[in-house]
Amino acid sequence: MRLLLAEDEASLSKAVVTILKKNNYTVDAAYDGIEALEYLETNEYDGVILDVMMPRMDGISVLQKIRKAGSNVPVLILTAKAEVDDKVMGLDSGANDYLTKPFASKELLARIRAMTRNSAAAVQADSKLHLGNITLDCATFTLSSPFNSFVLANKEFQMIEFMMRNPGQIISAEQFMDRIWGFETNAESNVVWTYISYLRKKLAALKADVEIKARRNAGYSLDESVKRK
Repeated sequence: MRLLLAEDEASLSKAVVTILKKNNYTVDAAYDGIEALEYLETNEYDGVILDVMMPRMDGISVLQKIRKAGSNVPVLILTAKAEVDDKVMGLDSGANDYLTKPFASKELLARIRAMTRNSAAAVQADSKLHLGNITLDCATFTLSSPFNSFVLANKEFQMIEFMMRNPGQIISAEQFMDRIWGFETNAESNVVWTYISYLRKKLAALKADVEIKARRNAGYSLDESVKRK
């Protein structure tokens, strides 16, 4: 699950990013409102954590702009202000929830789970993806075929989901890195090949009639096999 954190206080941002990554979230960090808006205009997120008081553009203005543009991404407002009027303004502007600083990490995680759970419920009908003889259950991270099934690790799931939602489309290693590991990751791009190898072994064990093809200097695509196994 990919989140955007917009928080201008560097030490707090670093701490929150660490907490989220330890809980299997992919996180991009923005440090002002304009940067946050640019991230939101060019990427898809499962949830957004917006600080209210940020330079260049405040969080409420960012929220109003993305709602006006038609975005329904779940948003948690993070603010040092405890006044009722500030909370009401955030909720009236389209926030799903708010959290007042200082906060406990357990409460932050619980509120993120709650707002993304509600969003996921709205797309429950899309929770199972099918290609060839394999099925990916997005609710349980289970990849299955008529022959076997596996519960995938978080990043394995995100990679196969990305490919199953875009069958036949070439996805570069950089696209995988940006979407799954995040823009600020320290991981090397060869980690993508490692996870592709894991997924290929699982597809072989499932006797899948789809395969991950490598495109030289381009990326990878998930295609139905010419010959059925």
